[in-house]
Amino acid sequence: RADPERRTVFVEQIQGLLKGATDGQHLLVYLDEAHIHQDADLGYGWSVRGERLWVCSKSPGLSAKLSFYGIYLYNLGQTEIWPYLRANGEYTMDVLARLRHRFPTRAIKLLGDGAPYHRARKVREHVARLNIDLIPLPAYSPDFMPVEALWRWLREDVTYQHCHASTDELIERVKAFRQRINANPWEVADRLWIKD
Repeated sequence: RADPERRTVFVEQIQGLLKGATDGQHLLVYLDEAHIHQDADLGYGWSVRGERLWVCSKSPGLSAKLSFYGIYLYNLGQTEIWPYLRANGEYTMDVLARLRHRFPTRAIKLLGDGAPYHRARKVREHVARLNIDLIPLPAYSPDFMPVEALWRWLREDVTYQHCHASTDELIERVKAFRQRINANPWEVADRLWIKD
């Protein structure tokens, strides 16, 4: 369902954004959200052939979840993963304010998807007040969003085969994951680089 022309235009546009980031003209930031459940994601696992793989779960159910805002700071090879009750316009404005507070004087180019709360008037006005340049990705183009790879990595390391007894435990394990991966910016850049 993606528009090939818009994707082509974006590929041309991103070349300049990447060069500007490399030259230090601006901070290139990708933003995406994910809903992470406390219950175990049934990813891949090993077991004895012919025997079931059992996962310990207190099964709080699919309603026990948090929304996380994932940020990839391209220039730095770093991530931020901030928990919120849900993803909406108010929380998005808070995330943007936190981002501006962390980089008060840097020019920021922010790439995000077309979530309705990203396009809301109050969010766009907030972005303008914060002097952040918001650049939408083409519709139906998750392959242009490196934070999608961050969510896969997080699920592999944090939620596959593990049930979290509380949201606090989930938040702490996500925090430890972020600290661990940020210790190696080259690995972050390699894992989040858009390969195609």
